[in-house]
Amino acid sequence: MEPLHVAMFPWFAFGHMTPFLHLSNELAQRGHKVSFLLPNKALSQRRQHNLHPDLITFYAIQVPHVPGLPIGTETASDIPLTLNSLLVTAMDMTRPEVETLLINDIHPDLIIYDTAQWIPDIGFKTVCYNVVSAASIAIALVPALKRPQEDDEVLQPPPGYPSSTIVLRKHEAQALSFVSTEFGSGYTFYDRITTAIAKADAIAIRTCCELEGDLWDYIETQYRKPMLLTGPVLPELTNLSLEGEWATFFNRFDPHSVIFCALGSQWILEKEQFHELVLGFEMTKMPFYIAVKQPIGFTTIEEALPEGFQDRVKDRGVVFGDWVPQTQILSHGSVGCFVNHRGFGSMWETLISDCQIVLVPHLVDQILNTRLLADELMVAVEVESVFI
Repeated sequence: MEPLHVAMFPWFAFGHMTPFLHLSNELAQRGHKVSFLLPNKALSQRRQHNLHPDLITFYAIQVPHVPGLPIGTETASDIPLTLNSLLVTAMDMTRPEVETLLINDIHPDLIIYDTAQWIPDIGFKTVCYNVVSAASIAIALVPALKRPQEDDEVLQPPPGYPSSTIVLRKHEAQALSFVSTEFGSGYTFYDRITTAIAKADAIAIRTCCELEGDLWDYIETQYRKPMLLTGPVLPELTNLSLEGEWATFFNRFDPHSVIFCALGSQWILEKEQFHELVLGFEMTKMPFYIAVKQPIGFTTIEEALPEGFQDRVKDRGVVFGDWVPQTQILSHGSVGCFVNHRGFGSMWETLISDCQIVLVPHLVDQILNTRLLADELMVAVEVESVFI
């Protein structure tokens, strides 16, 4: 087969851009050329993950300002979840620049995208690549689901949803109501994502049939599109190593003795929740490293910590409020347990490590991912969250 030229245009969130880049590396390894479109601020942070700079070219996109967003917002990690709808509007406003690049400069054979439902209208072959679980799509984002209404208190699984333990408990089902909320000007989340999937020439999901085969089959019958499963698409652990301050910390401890906690870039805790979390880790008497955003109302992690906390844990514990190299940390020999929110990317990174897994899900897709690991695969334990 002749090498392809593939353009990538993921949603402006690191949980989407990173797996798109992992897929880009896999394509480049097979000789295909990739043009990757992403916000200007994210370019420098993703550049280090480009394993094939001779075949993968980054194109920086200027993200327009939308009233209501903090000045300089370019990615979802810059804002709380409540402002994501405005960021989607900003993404839609990049359409003229994206179209010009694709038509005049890049000339791709194929565009891989997820959230920008207007990409197929530009005129190229397209694949809608979903980096969430098949369960998340099957339960909330298929045509069989009655079009959600804003006043729906509970959304039940759509007709024909496969019998599975990957379901929501009664109180959790209310979390599905988010699909009826606005997600960009003129669209609900449900409308935008189902339109993006339905318009594509093919659908890809970051999963495998061994884990979600029945759900994959169900989605295929719903959309009647060619389905592609990419698997986890992660870099080889042998190519990963910790450097700098992270290496200094984790190298100090015995094998499998450190508890690592990461709750994702968009989960912002209340002060009381934050205190419960860090004080709980202090009580373990084990070494720990926590990666979490500063709680609501604080500008830094340090000012939010309980009184005396840093002095009490200074030799064995760190609370860090910025990006961390999660995959490299999980591959480090001193890490024995991973406490996390169960985003789909974190799920795959955990499964290829040998850590014990403790799950504290927050969003509806994370709850479904938790059901998969804790109830079906039985490789993790769940902390039933009171934060939903």
